[in-house]
Amino acid sequence: MAKKSLIVKDEKRMKMIAKYEKKRAELKELGDFDALHQLPRNSSPTRRTNRCSQTGRARSYMRQFGLSRIAFREHASKGEIPGVTKSSW
Repeated sequence: MAKKSLIVKDEKRMKMIAKYEKKRAELKELGDFDALHQLPRNSSPTRRTNRCSQTGRARSYMRQFGLSRIAFREHASKGEIPGVTKSSW
């Protein structure tokens, strides 16, 4: 489980990205990079990190499922993810 502070910090970034989304698009369209530079640093979408929806783990994140490899394996073994089966040969 990731630290709660990191999960909260990332949620705060997501809110800020949504808040400044229109303003960023307008400034980019106008080419006003000085005004764009004045916006908060965390309002940039590239500052957001992908995290597991259950554990908050940032590493080994699987975009297709929104889970880390550990959470994915647990759910796949239980058969809770549709279309995913354990391979055997």
